[in-house]
Amino acid sequence: QVQLVESGGGLVQPGGSLRLSCAASGSIFNTYTMAWYRQAPGKQRELVARIRTSARTIYQDSVKGRFTISRDNAKNTVYLQMNRLKLEDTAVYYCNVFPPRDDYWGQGTQVTVSS
Repeated sequence: QVQLVESGGGLVQPGGSLRLSCAASGSIFNTYTMAWYRQAPGKQRELVARIRTSARTIYQDSVKGRFTISRDNAKNTVYLQMNRLKLEDTAVYYCNVFPPRDDYWGQGTQVTVSS
C-alpha cells in the first residue's frame, strides 16, 4: 500500500515563498521519478516539476527559475520550494510518481496566493 501525504501549503502574498513536502510510504520512493502536480479551480491537473532518481529535474515553463524540486531518499520525501509566487500559482498541489498513477493520488495541499 502506497501513501503520499502532502503538506506545507497555505496563504501567501504575491512574491512570497512556501515549501511543500511529500512523504511517501511503501517501497516506491527509490524506484520512481517523483513529481509535483497542481490543479487550479476550473482547470485540469497539470505537471509542475519532476525529479528522477538521479536527481535530474524538469520544470514546467511557467515555474522555471522560481520553483525547485528536490528529494531526500533517506527520508522518502520530495520537496517543492516555491519562490516569487504569483496569483496564478494558486492551486491544490499534489505529489505522485511520473507518469502518475491513479491509485497514488493523495489529498493534496492548498496553496493560495493572494494580496
